[in-house]
Order: sequence, then C-alpha cells, then structure tokens
Amino acid sequence: MTNETAAVTSQQQTPEAVEDSDERARLEEEGEVAADYLEELLDIADLDGDIDIDVDHGRAAVAVVTEEDDETLSALVGRNGEVLDALQELTRLAVQAKTGDRSRLMLDVAGYRKNRRVELTSLAEQAIDQVRASGEDMALEPMNPFERKVVHDAVAAGGLVSDSEGAEPNRHVVIRAAG
Repeated sequence: MTNETAAVTSQQQTPEAVEDSDERARLEEEGEVAADYLEELLDIADLDGDIDIDVDHGRAAVAVVTEEDDETLSALVGRNGEVLDALQELTRLAVQAKTGDRSRLMLDVAGYRKNRRVELTSLAEQAIDQVRASGEDMALEPMNPFERKVVHDAVAAGGLVSDSEGAEPNRHVVIRAAG
C-alpha cells in the first residue's frame, strides 16, 4: 500500500460515521435557521436575549437566554409554558419552510424547560415509589408532550413501564405496577 493510499484509507469514515456527521450538520442547520427566526422575533418584541444552539438526543436544541433577570423573557414562556409551546411550533414551522424538512427541535426560554425537567423527574421518582409501595397503577395529571416524555424517560430509568392515555389536552401518563 502506498503512503498516499494509506492516508486516504485512514481518512475514510464508516457509513455510520458519515450518517452521524451528516445528521449532526442537518440538525445544526435547523438550529441556525431557528436562531435567525427567533432573533427577528426578539427584535420585533424589543426583548433582549441570546440564542444558544446545540444538538441534544438527536434533535436541534435552541435556547433563548439572557444575562439579565429571566423575567424579561417570561412573556415568551407564558403560564405553564403555553406560549413557549406555541413559539416552539412556530419556530418548527419556520425551519420547515426554510429547509423543506419537518423539524423536531426543542426550544427553551429562560431555562423554563430545563427547570421543568428537574421538577418532573422528581415527580416521576415519587410516583414510582408510590406505585412500588401500593402495587397499583398510578395516573398523573395531564401533561404536554415534552412533559410526558420526561416522565416516561424517568419511569423507564426507574425500571417500570408507563403509557400515555387520553386525548389532548387531557393526555396523561399512567405508571404501571410491575407484574
């Protein structure tokens, strides 16, 4: 094998690595498109905020943060994250319009989802303990898709099984007792 062939061979990537790097690049592009959209929105709303872009669990993750008090962005979160959910959907639509692909990006504003994830994980752990102690299934309060996903992940990590039941807006998680 010549030195030139060896150099080319050592630089070749496996098909999986190429897929992973292509997917990461696509998700980073989604994040950039979302950031542009959100920056325009912040300008229109005369709100100060910085945009952080990442790839997390196979999704573009975009966060609007501020060095000032997080209350300045509270209007973009709304009561129980309702405005944030709507803003996330609008941002996904803007990404889809620009890229032609459906987006699954996650949007966080002022750390709301990050904090909510911690709260929900704690709630799920308490519910897991109650289900184990009682041996009976437990239904939780209705939650949005993000919140249900967090609970399902926590339940799976706790070694139990959960399902979503009902129709929006009353869709909720049921934690199943072992057996």
